[in-house]
Amino acid sequence: MVLFLGISTQAQIKKWTLKECVDYALQNNISIKQTELDEETTVIGKKTAIGNFLPSLNANASHSWNIGLNQNITTGLLENQTTQFTSAGLNSNVTIYNGLQNQNKLRKANLSIIAAQYQLSKMKDDISLNVANAYLQILFNKENLKVQNEQLTYDEKQQRKSEEMVAAGMVARGDLLDVKATVAADKQKVIAAENTLFISNLSLAQLLQIEDFKTFDVADVDYEAKPSQTMLETPETIVEKAKQDRVELKIAKANLEIADKDVKIAKGAFQPSVIGFYSFSSRVSYSDRIVGVDPTGTPILSGPLSFFDQISNNKGHNFGVQLNIPILNGFSAKTNLDRFKIALERSKTNEKQAVLDLERNVYTAITNAKVALNAYDAAVAAFDARKEAFNYAKEKYAVGMMNSFDFNQAQTLYTNSQSEVLRTKYDYIFKVKIVEFYFGIPIIEK
Repeated sequence: MVLFLGISTQAQIKKWTLKECVDYALQNNISIKQTELDEETTVIGKKTAIGNFLPSLNANASHSWNIGLNQNITTGLLENQTTQFTSAGLNSNVTIYNGLQNQNKLRKANLSIIAAQYQLSKMKDDISLNVANAYLQILFNKENLKVQNEQLTYDEKQQRKSEEMVAAGMVARGDLLDVKATVAADKQKVIAAENTLFISNLSLAQLLQIEDFKTFDVADVDYEAKPSQTMLETPETIVEKAKQDRVELKIAKANLEIADKDVKIAKGAFQPSVIGFYSFSSRVSYSDRIVGVDPTGTPILSGPLSFFDQISNNKGHNFGVQLNIPILNGFSAKTNLDRFKIALERSKTNEKQAVLDLERNVYTAITNAKVALNAYDAAVAAFDARKEAFNYAKEKYAVGMMNSFDFNQAQTLYTNSQSEVLRTKYDYIFKVKIVEFYFGIPIIEK
């Protein structure tokens, strides 16, 4: 029963495909989430820029108590009394003109959103490449572990055979010791391959933000090192395609336009600004009021008017237009303009550098892919030769024409050639993917 449960548990371990890994990383990677937050921040910045066009509207109100000798605001007489007073107001301002600063701030906010979107796209591309590289590294480590295990199994059989031959007196005991040393070395290689595979699994799991990395595993996919149609294109064609599609240049261009808007905003600070304003105010007093005088000349007092009557009677309006002309402001406008002009020149330089970097990266990727293909072809040729040599060595060793040391050397070279074929194969696959990526082909084709 326990054995059955153990087998069931193993069968339930998820085998991640490359597409699943990339999709999961794009949804859960921390760097991508941070970049998405940056994009949300630019959206908020646009709301602020739009708000600059809207009038400001503020209300105020107060209620106070005056105790002691105070002037009655109704009678004008000084009286020792306790009075209450309520006041309220409403004011509004609207910018009519300020050197087109608000318009340029809105344009800058729109450009910032575009730049953030490009930055998010670049981050997703970078993560996809990293995931693909880590995924292929796991596949290589898996196949390399199989090679090492197969070699260990073969050498263990040779050890048992040598033990029988030593017991029969057919070979010297020294040959058996050589075989045992080879088996021990094979076990070390298996342990090293297992550790390397575990580290590569851990690296990809961390890249995907998967906590349960101990059960993380990828699907066993046999990728072929097949020719790429993209590699048949000329380097110039691939470079021009990359210039059209890659977001690195779009980011640099957006940043340049943002810097240009900063300069225009700074220039707007030198121009006059026109602001329209309006305010409304009123007050309410809770003191008695004079409604007349009696025959003796004594004032006749009555209670205060109602709250809303006093609001209506005491209301006041104030409105107009204010013109502000900058004359001297401690060189702040001038220094801001100079600072943004320098930033604009830096953005122009960065755009040129982005073009050069992209060209260099594309040419480097093409060269690396060609070198990787040549290395893979050479490794395959070397493997074929080592395989023939090993088969010949097995025949000579079987009839006693080769000692165990020379046989082990041939076997080691054969095993190393197998590992080299695997390494160059996955190195070529990844480097071709980079070239295809620059040509506009996604890491995971839909």
